[in-house]
Amino acid sequence: MSEWIIPDWPAPQHVRACSTTRYGGVSAAPWDSLNLGGHVGDAEAHVAQNRQRLVEQLALPAMPQWLDQIHGQVVARLPASDPLPRADAAITRESRVVCAVMTADCLPVLFCSKDGSEVAAAHAGWRGLCNGVLEQTLSQFHCSPHDIHAWLGPAIGPQAFEVGPEVRTAFMAHNLQAEEAFRPAGNKYFADIWLLARQRLQAAGVHSISGSTRCTFHERDDFFSYRRDGITGRMATLIWLR
Repeated sequence: MSEWIIPDWPAPQHVRACSTTRYGGVSAAPWDSLNLGGHVGDAEAHVAQNRQRLVEQLALPAMPQWLDQIHGQVVARLPASDPLPRADAAITRESRVVCAVMTADCLPVLFCSKDGSEVAAAHAGWRGLCNGVLEQTLSQFHCSPHDIHAWLGPAIGPQAFEVGPEVRTAFMAHNLQAEEAFRPAGNKYFADIWLLARQRLQAAGVHSISGSTRCTFHERDDFFSYRRDGITGRMATLIWLR
């Protein structure tokens, strides 16, 4: 049986959401075991079986709409005609459509309007986060950012996310407050991606922000981590309207 992370946030009851762990699939090492990524070298049959388990165990209304994620800012509106939209976020107003992003250290962010009429999921690596993927996602909603809930999922934590000075410089070019999210470590820095995301969301007008502080890098038994392992699987973070 798989283990799920259910967001603790003030979303309406008909808004359903979940983040997966690495438990409960059929993939062998180094993708063991609930790998949902079809682009990481795992056997296609294993990925397909894992995805079907996801649908069955969560009683999803449909297979999630997977994205071809490229660390960009494009937001796909679902349902989409393309079976694999090239985007790093997805949004829908329709029930029975499952928005999904895959991660293995990057930050997954879920959104829903406070009235529960619209939901979205975004994949925020540092490049996408810095270049505005969260703001782009918010811009697709039919309501004000003040009327949106956001949830931050498991990601690489501030004790593990080592970056070069160019990353700090890039974030500070958008907002000088970003300096608070970087801790010096020799000639590099440790970055707090959750704080960076909160800063960007708050600046955009979102004030209802909940979230996980679970570190994908350090919690080896529970999560895949690209930074830690290189070749590894992918978790999924999902949201849909029931």
